[in-house]
Amino acid sequence: MSIAATIPLPTLPRTAVRTHCPYCAFQCGMLVTPVDGKLQIAADPDFPVNRGQMCIKGFNSGDLLTSPDRLLQPLKKNDRGGFDDVTWDAALDEIAERIEFIQRHNGRDAIGVFGSGALTNEKAYTLGKFARVALRTANIDYNGRYCMASAAAGQNASFGLDRGMPFPVADIAETKCCVLWGSNLADTLPPIMQYFHELKANGGLLVVIDPRLTETARLADVHIQPVPGADLLLANGLLHLAIEEDLIDLQYIAERTSGWDAVRSVTLRYHPAYVERATGVPVEQLRRVVRALASGPSMILSGRGPEQQSKGSDSICAMINLMLALGKVGQPASGYGTLTGQGNGQGGREHGQKADQLPGYRLIENEADRKHMAAFWGMAEKDLPRKGKSAVELLNACGDNVKAMLVFGSNLAVGSPNSGGATEKLKSLDLLVVADAFMNETAALADFVLPTLQFAEEEGTMTNLEGRVIRRRRVIDASAGPKSDLAVLEELASRLGEGDRFTFASTEAVFDELARATAGGRADYSGLTYAKLDANDGVCWPCPKAVDGAADHPGTPRLFADRFAHADGRAKFIPVEHRTAGEEPDADYPLYFTTGRYKEHYNSGAQTRRVAALTAAKPRPRVQLHPRLASRLGVGDGDPLRVESRRGEVIFEANVTSEIRADTLFAPFHWGGKQAANVLTNPALDPKSKMPEFKVCAVRASIVALEESEGT
Repeated sequence: MSIAATIPLPTLPRTAVRTHCPYCAFQCGMLVTPVDGKLQIAADPDFPVNRGQMCIKGFNSGDLLTSPDRLLQPLKKNDRGGFDDVTWDAALDEIAERIEFIQRHNGRDAIGVFGSGALTNEKAYTLGKFARVALRTANIDYNGRYCMASAAAGQNASFGLDRGMPFPVADIAETKCCVLWGSNLADTLPPIMQYFHELKANGGLLVVIDPRLTETARLADVHIQPVPGADLLLANGLLHLAIEEDLIDLQYIAERTSGWDAVRSVTLRYHPAYVERATGVPVEQLRRVVRALASGPSMILSGRGPEQQSKGSDSICAMINLMLALGKVGQPASGYGTLTGQGNGQGGREHGQKADQLPGYRLIENEADRKHMAAFWGMAEKDLPRKGKSAVELLNACGDNVKAMLVFGSNLAVGSPNSGGATEKLKSLDLLVVADAFMNETAALADFVLPTLQFAEEEGTMTNLEGRVIRRRRVIDASAGPKSDLAVLEELASRLGEGDRFTFASTEAVFDELARATAGGRADYSGLTYAKLDANDGVCWPCPKAVDGAADHPGTPRLFADRFAHADGRAKFIPVEHRTAGEEPDADYPLYFTTGRYKEHYNSGAQTRRVAALTAAKPRPRVQLHPRLASRLGVGDGDPLRVESRRGEVIFEANVTSEIRADTLFAPFHWGGKQAANVLTNPALDPKSKMPEFKVCAVRASIVALEESEGT
């Protein structure tokens, strides 16, 4: 294996470079400055989103650029299970030959492609194009399916359009009531908390709905602590109370929506006493919340808590139903939004990584959209693949209908539900290729590992949680050895006979093609250029190209002020009924288990576990349990605790705290191997969004014998 013992820092910039953090969808602006031969990273005080704040991950992101774990040379799995160095030409030649062999004998859809919400818009567009044009496989999806899929499905159904937050983050400070539903932003997006502090300083009410008393919940005026998996029931119960207390905006409903009568009929069955009993939330607490939502500008912001469930998309529809009924959506400092997780989770699905979508948020099963993109790419419509398998379905097909997988920027062996089963599926492939900057648990299973550039070594654009398209700028010269994902795709396409379609003079040229491809689509980027993004600190889509002498379009920070994206301009009420989770506690597995994040780590931890300051702060995962449960199990703080589900077991260090419900365990999912929380999670899927149920499964817990704990 070729990894650098020490990596000399490439040529430094002479002045500070404005760019963006490589992690979450807040996409903090950062200033990277050379100081004494090293890179100093500071928060950008002039970027209007983070406004000079940043979290510990961003401040330490420069360590990734000189990490001794950095991959510099392509690797090929040898007969002994290890890796040998190979040249780029040798690796790409053999990969292309094996792809052609597999497709010749098993059909085009035998090749799967798995992308990432960490990829720039240019890479997401090119990867989707590569799958459909060069490989002509239907089977492409990305890890945003694990993050944003339910919120996207709910917003598309209700509004006709999905953009995480349809208003700027600055609106949070101006609302009078914000319900933060299932998100611990103080740990997951710390710089956004400044807006919640402003909200409270302005006299607004903050409500946090979470089974745990998180750092975010400590700031709340009202903390609602429901049974895990009860979010849909809770949302319907709130709407019932709104109807009961005559808080509904009938004029708004009549003028701007359709389908109210059906939702009203369903919701009236969710009597307050039933909701209180089933959710564990007192009715008076719910009355206070719904009255606050109705009394002035208000919003609901959802996170992964209600979304990562087998009924996640219906839960989002129930929240939107509530806000539509109160007449809030599209009003100033009001509405519903979701808090995108991954850096480019939004742009990643807009431009073709998702199994059912084409660039510009066109749909691959829509005939007009298919004709548009086939013509744009210069191919016959019949040759454009149909909808492929979603992420978990794609993994489940590995070794059966899917014989090979190309993975760009995803650590599936850690990030997937039932990760032990996912790992076995990856092992069953005839060919696994992983493109990444570091060796991770998925790359360790691969036949080929292709080293790629990092965030500060190349240009590109990202789309943040409020739909703001921003420029990620090159700060330093690229390290010798790795290639851009764009270069890898171009060279593979050339070997597959499609090189002309993937040859670009620059990354900017890729963006220009992406912008043209999206013209007329729901996520229209056609009016965007690098120069325009540079001049405006980013621009929110849709931003169509000006035609016939019209003024240049400024972008759209706020959606739905005048109309929704459905053909009739109205939002749709969607009747949804509560149902149990895919797996509920029972006599054998009597506890709920849920997952989340630490402030110091990010997603699968493939990057953050390599940064000394972050691993020193959080060196290992700990499982939270309530003191009453700990007493019953005979376990103390710091003791090893075995947690078992029907899929496997993990031994965690116990964190005994009253900050969690007595019937629930919580652990972070940033670790792999024997510390992987996702060994336990349930791969049950939401039937609409195909989102796995990360947030609810049934487990049992037991104390670990001393001799066994010493061996783990």
